[in-house]
Amino acid sequence: MINIAINGCNGKMGLVLTNMIKESENIRVISGIDRNPEKSNREYPIYKEIWDMKEEIDAIIDFSHYSNLNNLLDYGIKNNIPLVIATSGFIQKDEKLIEEASKEIPILYSKNMSLGINILVELAKNISNILGENFDIEIIEKHHNTKVDAPSGTACMIADEINKSFNNTKNYVFGRKGHKQLRTKNEIGIHSIRGGTMSGEHTVLFSGLDEMIEIKHTAITKNIFALGAIKGVKFVINKKNGLYSMLDIFNFIESN
Repeated sequence: MINIAINGCNGKMGLVLTNMIKESENIRVISGIDRNPEKSNREYPIYKEIWDMKEEIDAIIDFSHYSNLNNLLDYGIKNNIPLVIATSGFIQKDEKLIEEASKEIPILYSKNMSLGINILVELAKNISNILGENFDIEIIEKHHNTKVDAPSGTACMIADEINKSFNNTKNYVFGRKGHKQLRTKNEIGIHSIRGGTMSGEHTVLFSGLDEMIEIKHTAITKNIFALGAIKGVKFVINKKNGLYSMLDIFNFIESN
């Protein structure tokens, strides 16, 4: 049995994850951390500070806030606890801290825990390698009207991975406005749409001369992110120190 703590347990994803773990085998939540511990009727104790936890845990799944990163990494290293980091909003400096911490403990980090999104990213990279400069690339992301950041972390992840195929020579253009701004060949367009209750949709367009390739991923519910986190923690729990991604768990899933 894997005993875990959820960092950010009273958030939307914390609730979804708690409910999905109840239906999962060989894993249970025995502790939680949240900035509002009193706003809950969970079946496990909740602490405002990660350092106040009393339970002996095997791993932490983090769906909290990027400002909690230092405490999370310090706690994981001090207590030799594997981490699944599913929080978004990190900047390059934060990701360097995660990379350094992974030399001391196993960490699975992804800007999007959906298995499908990570497959889309791989497809987009492969298509970019094949097409080269012959096609224009645009990314469109759609989310609910309460999402405060734009573009989404996932859209940026897709753009960054595609850009690696071009040795990071592409410039990002966020939306378009004006009458005399002709699209250039060395750019990736990124566009954000907000409305209603959409859980998330990401589309990558490859537009060439008289033809177009479109790949799209739609998140129907938030359950897919919780499912990815559960698979991630089962994967990372027995791994050596290092930094892992969602792509690393595919062989693990096939063998289990």
